[in-house]
Amino acid sequence: MARKGKKKSILRRIMKWMIALVSLAILGILFYYVWLPMLKASVTTTYDAYQATTGTISNSLSFSGSVNIVNSEYITSPDSGTVRDIYVKNGDDVKKGERLMRLSTGDTLKANFDGTINSINVEAGDSVSNGMQLCQVVDFSNMKVTMRVDEYDISKVFEGQECTVTVTALEKSFPSVISHINRISSSSGSVAYYTVTATVEVTEDVFPGMQVTVSIPKEEAKDVVVLKMDALSFDETNRAFVYVMNESGMMDTKYVEVGVDNGNYVEIRSGLEDGETVYVETEEEVTASGGLQDLLSGLMGGTQVNRPTGSNQRSGGVGGDYGNMPNMNGFSGNSQRGGAR
Repeated sequence: MARKGKKKSILRRIMKWMIALVSLAILGILFYYVWLPMLKASVTTTYDAYQATTGTISNSLSFSGSVNIVNSEYITSPDSGTVRDIYVKNGDDVKKGERLMRLSTGDTLKANFDGTINSINVEAGDSVSNGMQLCQVVDFSNMKVTMRVDEYDISKVFEGQECTVTVTALEKSFPSVISHINRISSSSGSVAYYTVTATVEVTEDVFPGMQVTVSIPKEEAKDVVVLKMDALSFDETNRAFVYVMNESGMMDTKYVEVGVDNGNYVEIRSGLEDGETVYVETEEEVTASGGLQDLLSGLMGGTQVNRPTGSNQRSGGVGGDYGNMPNMNGFSGNSQRGGAR
């Protein structure tokens, strides 16, 4: 009898362990498939506000290049002799025809163009020989910019075309004009490139060899309604639309016609007026945190929609006139092509 009682006791313990393991398994399944999804992040839909403004917008082609000297000359001795007089020193600005040196032979050496004395290689009393380089005159004001334009963009570039040269290191911009296009290409892989030159008048702090960006305007729209690109949404046919808030606080879809864009802002040709506020839908994941209330919220399966009011709007537009804002071009680096979306 004692053995039977002992066996029953062992069986009862085994049954308890089995029930406990099954219960834990059931709890694990419930946690993984029911409670855990409820505790995971829920999606909250919100709207960011943007305001349409009136301004001028443009886009451009953009190319990288470097500054180069146009006029540079070494003044050489026409005969053998000695240097009798030197009338200039390093760094002096000289005019065309101005005296630079006089030799014992009676020769007076003069500047052939307006420029700056970049170097003097002799002193008064030095002996010189025929053809010896005595000094260098360089025009550091009127320089040129050379750049490479690929075969896809070269048809958009022509001589006499106005452009803007921005010196990268100095963050200074200068008006410029395309002066020459070398029609003989050089190849890089399977793409042909053409050397284009622009003349530019610069300040004395711009040195030869400095890197520049050349911007060539493509399109421009003046005194038009302008909107941040981020404010636009697109339907399945790629038509642009925005959300506007109606009197009841609900969002209505409003289609717009777009025009010139520069990657940051876009012209609105129809559908919006200056000062009108529009909205774009955003989604934010919000993690639920502990407690029965969160579980009940998950069980309800609802999605929270926060609609903006006048007190919490975030304006994405830029007020005023865009005509004097260089960052409206929105392009840099190598050539970029873009149009309205």
